[in-house]
Amino acid sequence: MHDYPMILIMALLILGYGVFSKKAENSIITPPMVFVLMGLFVSYFMPNLLDQSPKAGYVKPVVEFTLILILFVDGSTIDRKSLWYEKSLPSRLLGIGLPLTMVLGTLAAMWIFPEENLYILILLALILSPTDAALGQSVVTGEKVPKKIRQTINVESGLNDGFAYPPLLICISVLALQQGLEVKEGHLLTFLLKQFILGPAIGGIVGWLGGKLIELALKKGMMTVIYQMLESFAIAVLAFFAAEYFGGNGFIAAFVAGMMLGTRREEARERMKEFGEAGSQVMVMFIFLLFGMILVPSSYPLWDWRAWIYAIMSLTLIRMLPVWISLIGTGLDRKTVLFIGWFGPRGVASILYLLIAIITLGPDGMDRLVSVITLTVLLSIFLHGISARPLSGIFGKGDHEN
Repeated sequence: MHDYPMILIMALLILGYGVFSKKAENSIITPPMVFVLMGLFVSYFMPNLLDQSPKAGYVKPVVEFTLILILFVDGSTIDRKSLWYEKSLPSRLLGIGLPLTMVLGTLAAMWIFPEENLYILILLALILSPTDAALGQSVVTGEKVPKKIRQTINVESGLNDGFAYPPLLICISVLALQQGLEVKEGHLLTFLLKQFILGPAIGGIVGWLGGKLIELALKKGMMTVIYQMLESFAIAVLAFFAAEYFGGNGFIAAFVAGMMLGTRREEARERMKEFGEAGSQVMVMFIFLLFGMILVPSSYPLWDWRAWIYAIMSLTLIRMLPVWISLIGTGLDRKTVLFIGWFGPRGVASILYLLIAIITLGPDGMDRLVSVITLTVLLSIFLHGISARPLSGIFGKGDHEN
């Protein structure tokens, strides 16, 4: 048993938190907060465990798979019919807001960290551009916030990690060339077209066919309840790898597969959703435990005033200004725009992309990048987690369209 200390700690934490999870759900305490704090506790009082913790190369597949499952489950909760009428909001946030966030994040980084390599600063802005709605879970799952706004935040969060991935890979490739590392050659336009066309197309096909297969099996009475639950894992992974095999974006494919799931059987959809949420929740908590154990303690000494300024700007101005610009002319009032702007937490996607950068480029010269991203994610875990429930309650009381 002494060979698996992390598994033992995870089991104890899940048992302990689970006992009080109902009370915690109705409070401002969120699972990511608890597991990050426990990671810090372990790093301080049991530092010898750090030598036995998984390395970045082993953690990356776990984070990747977690994100795939989260995206699939998020996609499966989307009401396609209502989204069709409200599609302008997510498309504005993704088509206008996301690129502006990347540009503004880069400009702010150039101003605050002028001595750093330009492409490191671009990479910083790209890694912090995708959002993670799970950190403010009550916003997208509760009934207090209008469905239109919940779906907008959920769709944006589900797709922007995939949209940020191609420019991230391009930036990492440029940095790799600067370091003299070999990179895969390929035509940029072809690469981008494959990412943004094949990803959604393959994801939609896999999700629709997988759902229809489940529906057919249920009609003929051939499928057990357990395997209905397991299909969320199977379809999400198939969509991801099929898209990646043909050059598409696997993360976008996983989200679209969930959104286009081809079964109307509510009991099957609910079972798949519950299993996907439970499975991804365990892995998310493991990621945040490691985040608190390893990244936070190692980054803490580098948190100077400039790191704090950028982290706070990333969660406020760098996020909110592009959201405001992208939503001009939609008829939403100022409170709604501020609400959407604020609930752009940074979480699992930013941690995954940071790991990809470190594994590809190596740790040398990455101290500033790692420290600022870690601080931003840490602030987001607590600020968005604490504010989600009370702000949802306040926001849900009014009429928010002009």
